[in-house]
Amino acid sequence: MRELKTTGEKGLDHSLLPMRLYHKAKKLGVWDPKDIDFTQDKETWQTFTDDEKEASLRLGAMFQAGEEAVTRDLLPLIRVISMEGRLEEELYLTTFLFEEAKHTEVFRRFLDEVVGGAGDLTIYHQSHFKKIFYEYLPQAMERLIDDPSPEAQAEASVTYNMVVEGILAESGYHAFYTALKGQLAMPGMFEAVTNLKRDEARHISYGSYLLQRLISEHDHIWDVVVKRMELLLPHAIGVVDEIFGTMDPFPFDLKKDDIVAFAMKQFQTRMEVLRRARGKTPDEIYSISEKDVGLTDE
Repeated sequence: MRELKTTGEKGLDHSLLPMRLYHKAKKLGVWDPKDIDFTQDKETWQTFTDDEKEASLRLGAMFQAGEEAVTRDLLPLIRVISMEGRLEEELYLTTFLFEEAKHTEVFRRFLDEVVGGAGDLTIYHQSHFKKIFYEYLPQAMERLIDDPSPEAQAEASVTYNMVVEGILAESGYHAFYTALKGQLAMPGMFEAVTNLKRDEARHISYGSYLLQRLISEHDHIWDVVVKRMELLLPHAIGVVDEIFGTMDPFPFDLKKDDIVAFAMKQFQTRMEVLRRARGKTPDEIYSISEKDVGLTDE
């Protein structure tokens, strides 16, 4: 029989990490893409060299598609969590989806208002990018519609949270942030990326929590996580290669080796966090702190 939790004796558990992320999101995730002023960005775009425009479009095309993909693909996970009665997690995931929608909006604003009509940007979606965003991500998320098993949830979360967000998005935002911070000539996009990085930190933290919970509940899930990571990591690094392509030097003083090193550091840090969940009880995971999932003070 269905249980409506908030009218029962226990109510909501505000000590759980997902509820703490929910409360953070209510305060920190309320920025509006329409409030960002791209006036200076438009002027700066007109001064860019052809290579700078090409590099910006390449990054923008990947981010635009990536943000649309994660917006479209999150719903099956929300449904699984809801059907399991994990209301605190579902409450947080409502903010998660809202934020992904805003990320999709703000990158499209950049393309429409700063670039001024970029045309068909799917030409920048090359083989490794397509493997992740056209194949592995939608397949893993849509599998949850008919298969809500712990194994399916783990594969979905590794793909979505650990690889797409934790490696690709974080590395891409790092590149964007580094380039924009160096010149501060595009304050609108710098503000947007700052907001996006903060949102993504919460998203990745939830994914880390979910995977740690699954590992603590079913020890063999660690092997599922490792196998999925081994499958996806070469494609994630391949996407970084596709960003840089044959442009040498790459504009904005960005270096491929630096971005690859950043991506690998993110991967190794998060895998170590997940490894430590082995042998812990679910109750121990329920009480973990933001630090335990790699979330620093926002």
